[in-house]
Amino acid sequence: MARQISIGAQDFAGLIQNNYFYVDKTAFIKGWWDNGDAVTLITRPRRFGKTITMSMCNYFFSNKYAGRSDLFEGLDIWKEEKYRKLQGTYPVIFLTFAGVKGKTYADTVKTIKIALSNLFSEFSYILDYDGFDKKQLKLFDDVGEDMDDVTAALSLNLLSKMLEKYYGKKVLIFLDEYDTPLQEAYIQGYWDDMTAFIRTMFNNTFKTNPSMERSIMTGITRVSKESIFSDLNNLEVVTTTSDKYETDFGFTEEEVFAALEELGYSEDDKKNVKKWYDGFVFGKYTDIYNPWSITHFLEKGKYDTHWANTSGNGLVGHLIQNGDKNIKMEFEKLITGGCVEAAIDEQIVFNQLAGNKNAVWSLLLATGYLKCIKIIREELEDTPIYRLVLTNLEVKKMFEKMVTGWFEKDGSFNEFVKAMFKRDLRGMNQYMNKVALNTFSYFDAGKKPSEEEEPEKFYHGFVLGLLVDNAKNYIVKSNRESGYGRYDVVLEPKNKSDVAVIIEFKVYDKEYDNEDDLKDTAANALLQIEEKQYAADLIAQGIPEDKIFKYGFAFKGKKCLIAV
Repeated sequence: MARQISIGAQDFAGLIQNNYFYVDKTAFIKGWWDNGDAVTLITRPRRFGKTITMSMCNYFFSNKYAGRSDLFEGLDIWKEEKYRKLQGTYPVIFLTFAGVKGKTYADTVKTIKIALSNLFSEFSYILDYDGFDKKQLKLFDDVGEDMDDVTAALSLNLLSKMLEKYYGKKVLIFLDEYDTPLQEAYIQGYWDDMTAFIRTMFNNTFKTNPSMERSIMTGITRVSKESIFSDLNNLEVVTTTSDKYETDFGFTEEEVFAALEELGYSEDDKKNVKKWYDGFVFGKYTDIYNPWSITHFLEKGKYDTHWANTSGNGLVGHLIQNGDKNIKMEFEKLITGGCVEAAIDEQIVFNQLAGNKNAVWSLLLATGYLKCIKIIREELEDTPIYRLVLTNLEVKKMFEKMVTGWFEKDGSFNEFVKAMFKRDLRGMNQYMNKVALNTFSYFDAGKKPSEEEEPEKFYHGFVLGLLVDNAKNYIVKSNRESGYGRYDVVLEPKNKSDVAVIIEFKVYDKEYDNEDDLKDTAANALLQIEEKQYAADLIAQGIPEDKIFKYGFAFKGKKCLIAV
């Protein structure tokens, strides 16, 4: 009988006790224990089973669950006696930062303090032990949601020492989603304060803590050592490119196909599921699937952007939307099935993301939106160079929705496109000025928008909008050679009986002798189309000249004038 799917379950015991669908990942316990690393940081994209794995480790090692063999019997970890003897034998500190988000530093640290206070409440029973001195008891009592930052940063070190004294055994520490508050700090603008607090907390918890036996941290990104890990020399970092724990997070193709068979899906479903959801690469292991998408499909039988629809795309959207023209140009390649080559540094330096396109590609690789299909240069003395593509069809569709959302504020973009194919110049000007006015600000990342730079950012965002909106019937090209130069935008019809479109963008420049106003600028854009013979490729493909619509776009700040 097929097992029931439980969507979003994050408690290991609940899955096992209710016989819900579960892919056995208990082999992770073996690998981690045998490796013997003091502090292990594992990064994987969101919704890849990090939380359920940490919950599993908690139930396996924590002495709170001693004797709970029923949770592990029949699973991989229970096959060997040496591992069975470990079950329920350690004091465990298990904490998650998954919900630690706030618009200000004070709000975020307050949330951390509440989590720490709740954690201490779980261990309040140890206060009956008479082996603690008055100072320790006082410090334990000081831990609460109103404690100062220093007390909060020292709290896990204190709890470790008290648990070791109470049980006579060092502790294991499991911290899930360690980087959630750091990503929020970057987006909201309190990065320096947040990293200073986290650095102090981690130093006291994971380095200067003689009562810690071992620990695991999980997260989405590997935040740069200089930001928060500068004092941790005992840290083993396992990223998506590492060989360790390759198949312990996410589903392998074998596991996915076995699940599809269990629930009665067909061979055609296997092919479609592979097309939609395959593509993640961990270490040297390819064909990894996202558990969130697979479980949603198993339950609903519906192909959709299940993983991409969950929260957590804010940072990615922010970086692409506000990125400079180079990022948008390369993203145009990605969304049309092309690739980009980038120097990848897996240590994400968040305060470099705004001005470093390689840092953006590094983040997109770490978060699962891109995958490496070839290493161009190995990491020797230089940063490795990777050839990157979008991970799978689900990711592609997610980005298409994201781009469409940039222009959805008043629905003018679709009206503009309709007017463009009808050669309705009045309608084009009316709609484009609405589009430009409403979207310029979204494509400028600076605090002081530049009228000279805004059209460049808008233009490439506009091209992405055309790519997505017209993908079924047109091949949208930009910055390609044709005739004697490089055109801005060409919409090449897949059906050669349809109209083609050439668009040239120009920014008004009062220094030009022949540009007194936007009309002159638009006329110069049209003149360039003719002089450079941008229609040459289209004509060579058999498209009649009267079916090639040529438009000159002139920009001055947020004003636009289109000529034909």
